[in-house]
Amino acid sequence: MRHIINRPVVSRNAGAVAVVAMIASLGVSTAAQTPANQRPLPPPSGAALASGGVSAPVAPASVPLPEGYVIGTDDVLTILFWRDKDMSAEVAVRPDGRITLPLLNDVQAAGLTPDQLRTSLMKAAAKYVEEPNVTVAVKAINSRKAFITGNVAKPGAYSLSAPTTVVQLIALAGGLLEFADRKNIVVMRTENGRPVAYRINYKDLVSRKNLKQNIELKPGDTVVVP
Repeated sequence: MRHIINRPVVSRNAGAVAVVAMIASLGVSTAAQTPANQRPLPPPSGAALASGGVSAPVAPASVPLPEGYVIGTDDVLTILFWRDKDMSAEVAVRPDGRITLPLLNDVQAAGLTPDQLRTSLMKAAAKYVEEPNVTVAVKAINSRKAFITGNVAKPGAYSLSAPTTVVQLIALAGGLLEFADRKNIVVMRTENGRPVAYRINYKDLVSRKNLKQNIELKPGDTVVVP
């Protein structure tokens, strides 16, 4: 008489799952035993690096420049030499139109555009630095001024940091005084090397007549309120 022995039945699928689980556990164990200095490094995060692993220079902030802008007295400039921080500086243009920088000493700035000054600085720095790379940014424009004098509350010089008309300048100066001659205000300026004058009738402007009189001022203009 035969004896029947009951054996557990293991499906082929179950065996395959067991093998996969064993391989995975071996992989995790191997990774845990690998020294940290031998593991592959993750890719660099953040901004991409330039060739050679050196990050690109960050340009300093600059104010919006009006059309035809040239550097003038009292303007504040940020001069940045990439890789040569000791030569970089924030400087104000002196009354003689020059700026002073480390190593380069006095450099003419007034009358130049920022790009022209950059070219001048690169030529000067080439005597001391191999392949200089310089950025010129305008931090503040203080040279573009118009002047108002006569019967206004606060005569003086006012910055033209934005487009400014005659009426706006009078408002900045605190308005006209009681005895001001509102019909004969004069704007004096120099055009093509010659002095010219524009008569402004403030009463007409207030009554919205001949609004073309309310001209936009230019640097160096002087408004005279008799």
